[in-house]
Amino acid sequence: MEFLELAKKRYSVRKYNAKKVEPSKLLKILEAARVAPTAANAQPVKLLVVQSEVGLAKLNTAANIYRAPLAIIVCSDHGKAWTRPFDKKQTTDIDASIVTDHMMLEATDLGLGSVWICYFRPDVVRKEFNIPDNLEIINILVIGYTDEEPLSPDRFDKARNPIENLVCFEGFGED
Repeated sequence: MEFLELAKKRYSVRKYNAKKVEPSKLLKILEAARVAPTAANAQPVKLLVVQSEVGLAKLNTAANIYRAPLAIIVCSDHGKAWTRPFDKKQTTDIDASIVTDHMMLEATDLGLGSVWICYFRPDVVRKEFNIPDNLEIINILVIGYTDEEPLSPDRFDKARNPIENLVCFEGFGED
């Protein structure tokens, strides 16, 4: 599958069936995370895989995980992330976002659905999963087999701004 075809096929799934994600597919998703680029190759991201009924129930107290059979808590270590020296911008969120995107696209390629969750209670997640203080919980990626009708890849023609509203060439306000 071509990359743009894969990217257009992915959508946010909010209804999953109970079928578990096979270990071989989970390993491919985790490998996609492992090879994702990070600033200065600092690799500050840590992943916590949650797939037991007990773990998923604990996670569901902090976020709506849509009854997905698999969740990956994406964390990043501020002590390991690269910092731009000019303005002290740290790439913690950026690195974690790239890793999350790689996992979402791999899940899509494997016939799985996913949704990136940022609406969660970090204090509850930290306590329930004993996440150390040096790690910031960036997001939760839930993955599984969808019970939804797939969205059309053509939806972007209406749901997204046209390229001319997105892109400027050679400067802003220039033609």
